[in-house]
Parts: sequence; C-alpha cells; structure tokens
Amino acid sequence: MQIIKLNAIDSTNRYLADLVSKIPLKDYAVVMAQYQSAGQGQRGSNWQSEKGKNLIISILKKNIKTKVQYQFEINMRVSMAILITLKTFGISNLSVKWPNDILSDNKKISGVLIQLLTKKQKINQAIIGIGVNVNQTHFKNLPQASSMKSITGTAFDIEALTTELMAQLKHYFDVLNTDKLMSEYESVLFRKNKPSSFVNSQGVSFVGTILGVSKSGMLRVKSEKAIEEFDLKSIQMLY
Repeated sequence: MQIIKLNAIDSTNRYLADLVSKIPLKDYAVVMAQYQSAGQGQRGSNWQSEKGKNLIISILKKNIKTKVQYQFEINMRVSMAILITLKTFGISNLSVKWPNDILSDNKKISGVLIQLLTKKQKINQAIIGIGVNVNQTHFKNLPQASSMKSITGTAFDIEALTTELMAQLKHYFDVLNTDKLMSEYESVLFRKNKPSSFVNSQGVSFVGTILGVSKSGMLRVKSEKAIEEFDLKSIQMLY
C-alpha cells in the first residue's frame, strides 16, 4: 500500500487530487497528515483538528465503475467502513447521520468528504477524505463534536486505527454486495423511524420521520402531507 505521510498540509484531498494528475498511484493509495489547515466537511464547513491528535486521511479508490446516478453507494461503503472500525475499537451507540457523518451518542466523531473522478457517465476513481476525532478532547464552539478519547477516557493509537480502517474499506468496496450494503446502512441511520425536526431549502421548519434513503441517495422523509425525497442541499436536520 502506498502511504504518504505529511506533517502539515492545507487539505489532504487537494494534495491527493493534485498528485493523481501528476504520477501513477495504486488503488488505495493514502495521504495522511498530522495537521490540516483547510480541511472541509459537508456544506462547506471547516474541520477542526489539533495537530497530531486525530486521523486525517485521504484515500484514492480506483476502478469503481459505478454509474454517476448511483454515486451514493460510495458514501454508504465509506460510512459503514468507518462505523465498523470505530465499533471494533469499542466505541458505542454509533449511527450514521445522513449522508455520512458518524455519530456516537448523537455527537459527531467522524466526517467524510468524497471527490469523484468520472469518465463516460461512470465513476472511475474517488478521492475519499476522512477525518476521525481520536485523541482531541476540546472542540471550540462545537458542542455536538466528540472523540474516541472523550467517549472512552482512553488514548488510541492512530496507526492501528488506520490499519483497521483500510481493512474495512477494502471489505466494503471489494466484498460486500450492494443489496446488503443498503440494508446495513439503513439499519444504523440516525433517527430512522423517529419524528425529527427539519428545515427545507426555503427556510420552512417541519416535523418528519426518516424512512430511509433512495438508491440515488435521497433522504426519504414522511411528513403530515406526504412522503418526500430530499437531497443534501434541500434539507437540514435539527438535533
């Protein structure tokens, strides 16, 4: 496995994307950093991380061949790989907040940012950026953030965590079939079948119940009016 370790970088995803355009890289090539100055999450949010305390990693996944309309399958594979890795290390009460935030006791412990490289309407490669809060215990102005150490009171070996994560990613990409994947993902979906508060893209609040996700990755929500499907830009959960 190709591993590039950096002391500090603006973004491991950006670094890996630049590298892909310059030199041949193997499947599951990895870029890791002790510190990332411009890490991003979903909706353009910043990813806070103290130097050397967390897992900051970007992985190149080649030969995917998934159709663009089913790209959410990649989110599910990555989300489940992270969740099972954390479970292996004794983290409890895990769930996936759609689309791919990993929570423990309703607090965010890991985030994902995936960049797709497409060719002829198929996803040829993906750059998978993953941040896991490992040994950091203070998060400025982020009351919903947590870490492995905050949850257990124990410090963790980031190298050991990386090894397990890569093994789980290979399982979920190379072994698990799509039908079982959807079932696994929906079984750990945060607040599934529970009334929850949402805000839509017009700023209107409403109460709905998450039923699951569609094959294209839309969140299926039942409200008083109807069952509707939403993409990431058109709905936000309040919790």
